[in-house]
Amino acid sequence: MYQTIMAQELEILVRKDQVKVIDVREKSEMSMGYIKNMIHMPLSEFGNHLGKLNKKDHYYVVCWSGSRSQVASNFLAQQGYKITNVLGGMSAYNGDVLYEM
Repeated sequence: MYQTIMAQELEILVRKDQVKVIDVREKSEMSMGYIKNMIHMPLSEFGNHLGKLNKKDHYYVVCWSGSRSQVASNFLAQQGYKITNVLGGMSAYNGDVLYEM
């Protein structure tokens, strides 16, 4: 099972630089802004990116609204990763974002 938090809670953790974020949106969606140092793992290619993760770390999973991140969070939790799904996703995130990849 995984935990959930609201996007506003993630903003606080990102400001404190105490978080590892997985963004499961597609590459074309990154132009809407993304969190610095996030791990980009598009849901359409998700299985190809598992090597980027360490089961000792805790990850916060985002998408645009929280639906795709829920799918990814469920999968990762079943694989033994420590996961928190971010409800509201990037559409509700008001923290600093980058636009250039």
